[in-house]
Amino acid sequence: MPKSKKSKGSSAGGPVNAFASASSTTSTSTSKSTGNLLDPVKAYGQNFLKNPAIIDAIVQKSRIKPQDTVLEIGPGTGNLTVKLLERCQKLNAIEYDPRMVREVSKRVEGTTDGHKLTVIHGDALKTSFPFFNVCVANVPYQISSGLVFKLLGHRPFFRCAVMMFQEEFALRLSARPGENLYCRLSVNTQLLARVDQLMKVGRNNFRPPPKVESRVVRIEPRNPPPPVNFTEWDGMVRLLFNRKNKTIFSVLNNKSTYKVLEENVKTKKAFEEREMGEEKGEERKGEVDVKQVVREVCELEFYKDKRVTRLDIDDLLKLLSEFNKRGIHFC
Repeated sequence: MPKSKKSKGSSAGGPVNAFASASSTTSTSTSKSTGNLLDPVKAYGQNFLKNPAIIDAIVQKSRIKPQDTVLEIGPGTGNLTVKLLERCQKLNAIEYDPRMVREVSKRVEGTTDGHKLTVIHGDALKTSFPFFNVCVANVPYQISSGLVFKLLGHRPFFRCAVMMFQEEFALRLSARPGENLYCRLSVNTQLLARVDQLMKVGRNNFRPPPKVESRVVRIEPRNPPPPVNFTEWDGMVRLLFNRKNKTIFSVLNNKSTYKVLEENVKTKKAFEEREMGEEKGEERKGEVDVKQVVREVCELEFYKDKRVTRLDIDDLLKLLSEFNKRGIHFC
């Protein structure tokens, strides 16, 4: 993935509101102060969305209802915030930069909709999310993946999230089998949610212009989620997409993979014995030959000589099921 150039001590560049990981620090790479508290801080990777037409489009595509509670991540100076407040019943905003916490609070103070806003000062990856129906976010690119999966693991379910990402990351979220950007991120996201590309946002819509293009996507969690152990699913997907252009058998047929799977078999068996106990007369399960199972599954007609990048979600779910039926687990 092409990366924006980084200055020493700074986070990756990209169109984000004033939010950064708690590990970010202000250093010599920080923009020189001009006396304006709202100057973008380079160490936070700040680029402010300035085009009112883009802001209005994001609000419209969020399809907010009058009774909704909205979660905004990274409100920055509040350009998007004030538009969201006009549409919703309540808005909770999580902001890392204390300057922006003060600015967005001051901006709505005394207005008709000001009472609807609660600003939470904190790191979105570490802060517990309050209840919400819709999430809107102009995402710091360095936390994009972590934030997506935190949202998808949030309960109770929300209706949708409308989020701005770096263009390539956004395209990976909805990439299909056979496409160059199809990867572990694609299948993990699409297992748990439906992703729609909404619009492209050029770099000149931000102040200062970032080095990359952006896209807005809509993410709708699958409710209920598929009946699969996500930890095990991700364990299998991680192995397969580590060498995604190889056949399934080529990926799995190596000593390190066999060792991992054999350890998983032993751990699973030990856990089951502790849970169920070994009653007298109970028939012990036979030992699992990991190498034989891998070969057997990979020789099935559908999967024989099939490359990982050609498998869709259903194919991968069936593959996991075939291994589980034969006593192989990926966690």
